[in-house]
Amino acid sequence: MTVERALRLTAGLIILISLCLAHYHSQNWLWLAAFAGLNLLQSAFTGWCPAMTIFRALGLKDGAGCCASNAK
Repeated sequence: MTVERALRLTAGLIILISLCLAHYHSQNWLWLAAFAGLNLLQSAFTGWCPAMTIFRALGLKDGAGCCASNAK
């Protein structure tokens, strides 16, 4: 797994978990989904996300781009 795929997986899980918690527990969990969305937005402009630093520290490698692995 690459850093980029792990980031997408983590962001998707955070948003889905946040939506489930907001539905079944408290509407305040929507703030977690908003935080994840804002973090993705800023990373699109800056190319940096705190989770990417953590994933690299855990030993995940950077991918060659989103479409490079599908080009075969």
